[in-house]
Amino acid sequence: MSVLTHEEKINVTVGDQEYFKGIGRINYEGPETDNPLAFRWYNPEKVVAGKTMKDWLRFACAYWHSFNGNGADPFGLPTHHFAWEDKKDVLERAKAKADAAFEFITKLGIPFYCFHDVDVIDFTDDPAENEKRLAAIAEYLKEKQKASGVQLLWGTANLFSHPKYMNGAATNPDFLVVAHAAVQVKAALDATVALNGQNYVFWGGREGYMSLLNTNMKREKEHLAMFLRKAAEYGRSIGFKGKFFIEPKPCEPSKHQYDYDCETVIGFLRQYDLLDDFSLNIEVNHATLAGHSFTHELQVAADAGLLGSIDANRGDYQNGWDTDQFPNNINEITEAMLIIMEHGGFQGGGINFDAKRRRNSTDPEDLFYAHIGGMDVFARALIIADNILQHSEYKELRKKRYASFDSGAGADFEKGNLSLTDLRNYALSMGQPKPISGKQEYLENLINRFI
Repeated sequence: MSVLTHEEKINVTVGDQEYFKGIGRINYEGPETDNPLAFRWYNPEKVVAGKTMKDWLRFACAYWHSFNGNGADPFGLPTHHFAWEDKKDVLERAKAKADAAFEFITKLGIPFYCFHDVDVIDFTDDPAENEKRLAAIAEYLKEKQKASGVQLLWGTANLFSHPKYMNGAATNPDFLVVAHAAVQVKAALDATVALNGQNYVFWGGREGYMSLLNTNMKREKEHLAMFLRKAAEYGRSIGFKGKFFIEPKPCEPSKHQYDYDCETVIGFLRQYDLLDDFSLNIEVNHATLAGHSFTHELQVAADAGLLGSIDANRGDYQNGWDTDQFPNNINEITEAMLIIMEHGGFQGGGINFDAKRRRNSTDPEDLFYAHIGGMDVFARALIIADNILQHSEYKELRKKRYASFDSGAGADFEKGNLSLTDLRNYALSMGQPKPISGKQEYLENLINRFI
């Protein structure tokens, strides 16, 4: 693997105990390699369209799925067991988990990680104790970051797992619960700033309703907006310079969530004058749950100038829930990278693998295989998308399709210079329009040809 600059160098770090024994640094070996513990496409220093792969992709490891996901499901007990779970002291257990996390992250050469507060250390029912615990582990994570060169892409607070959040956090009908949510967000923001985190995420897993019969939806949305505004004000007051991201999802666990999809979130941010501080973190599986494609959600965000970051995963065509599988669909990711590249990349964010190995993938190396595959599919899609943009008529065909708006009456319409009567007179003078092909199949074939 190419040598990185001092600021970007990722050093392999192993604590007193090696958790992923027998696995060294994962290197780029090229498309012809048969080594399953090597990158075929991801070469961080390879320059594509004027930027290195690592700068385009900005990969991040999700602390929760990778080091907390235990393989349990609604029908079965955990199948993934971690060596650090045997430690009795809560801080020592959290430090051991951090050792394992940074060993894994640095062996892969991933430049970023993301976490919820409860991921990095176990919480209790005492908010003041939780603040102390989070501050303590943040100090240790700071040491791990300094030693490794790994950075925090974003932090967040888990405002959905504890029973007190069963009716929401910021939108809860009980003000005391709202205040408890503020305790967590304040502490998570403190930790994010202490760790020089580049962004902060809000995912409203229970910011919604199960029944409108007992819900004042207007009031709850107003409370959510106020909560977000106060969180942003506090973040700025303690020196947070990054973006606050909203992560859309339509449902699950709530019947209906207020951050339904990108259009809904953008409308909400605009209505409550929050656009200056907030952008979007888009998840693949959340898009499909909303009845959209991932590319649709990317395009909506990009067109609004709010393409902040993405959570990379995929769903299962046969399952109607958020299965959080690692991405492997090269066609889907190529189309996504076309949008990301055409809009210049992410606004402060990156590609966080919000994905988990399957319940029956129980070997430590399975976690490596999963991330290697996900990183390679994005790297390969980046190369393919660049080739399409540089060496095909992809952009020109789309431009030609709207050519009637580039001059004459069409250009006057876009400028607002034609009245409805003017449009009527133009239509009558020109006669019936002739069918113009959208060439959908041709373009689909073009994408596949470059793949």
